[in-house]
Amino acid sequence: MYCSNFIEERNEGYVIRVRIQPSSSSCKIKGISKEPDGDFLKVSVCSVPEKGKANKELVEFLAKTLKIAKSNFEIISGATDKHKKILLKIKNENIKNILETKARENYGSADN
Repeated sequence: MYCSNFIEERNEGYVIRVRIQPSSSSCKIKGISKEPDGDFLKVSVCSVPEKGKANKELVEFLAKTLKIAKSNFEIISGATDKHKKILLKIKNENIKNILETKARENYGSADN
């Protein structure tokens, strides 16, 4: 079984390391992107990367996928980069498990 490090537990919740693919045909978790500086949850969104549209859609997609309010998400780094750190202001083992399961389902199918 693959163990990922794209989720880090912190006092205030979880930090999720995301590699976003804007201008895609659908919004979905595509797997895990293994990079020199660690693993990233690979997520595609339909929006273009301009004026924060892709970031907004990313947060909306993650909120819908995890069934939690968008207000619980904060992009803490990478607002203008494809590599982002998103603070999830909730500690709940189910959330962590959902993301890890969805990433594993598509692991190996994502381009790294």
